[in-house]
Amino acid sequence: MPDDILCATRPVRHLTPSAHGSWTLADYESLPDDGMRYELINGDLRMTPAPNLAHQTSSLWIVHHLFTLIEMTGAGRVFTAPVDVQLDGATIVQPDIVVVLRDGAASLTEQRIVGPPDLIVEITSPSTASYDRREKRDRYAAAGVREYWIADPASRSVELLILEGENYRAEHVYRGQAIIPSSVVLGWAVVTDALFG
Repeated sequence: MPDDILCATRPVRHLTPSAHGSWTLADYESLPDDGMRYELINGDLRMTPAPNLAHQTSSLWIVHHLFTLIEMTGAGRVFTAPVDVQLDGATIVQPDIVVVLRDGAASLTEQRIVGPPDLIVEITSPSTASYDRREKRDRYAAAGVREYWIADPASRSVELLILEGENYRAEHVYRGQAIIPSSVVLGWAVVTDALFG
């Protein structure tokens, strides 16, 4: 594949669902453990490429700061991919970072998070940016995820989306010394540039 063509999130063609051409929760649960990262979006099975090093570095730093404010204070739990989040009966996603507050709407089971987490962070790359900004954004809003952060290592910025009714309102894009004004992560005082290593 030429360097100027990027592998994007795409429908899975090498596996087939049990019936009717649409994937079910049972189909998803019976997927082989083949090292691939799968998501079930409204009955459509999708696969995402492995993250690059900038993505992994950003994920580590964001989780470090969230873990300190959420897990260490007993406010809730912080999870990193791969972790299944079941938004509804036909949608299971694997966000990069997930925050579930102690009194939030999501519940934790042995296999996955069920219901809307309080905060989801997706770390974009050129191959996943449109998927994160359209399909996932719409699914997260419909499920009731209160805050959605889209972190971009290339521009060292984070876009803050806040749920209002059934849609997200884009607050601002934060970078440099700006601090994301999270209503989910109480006490967040980390400058945005520190999230990218």
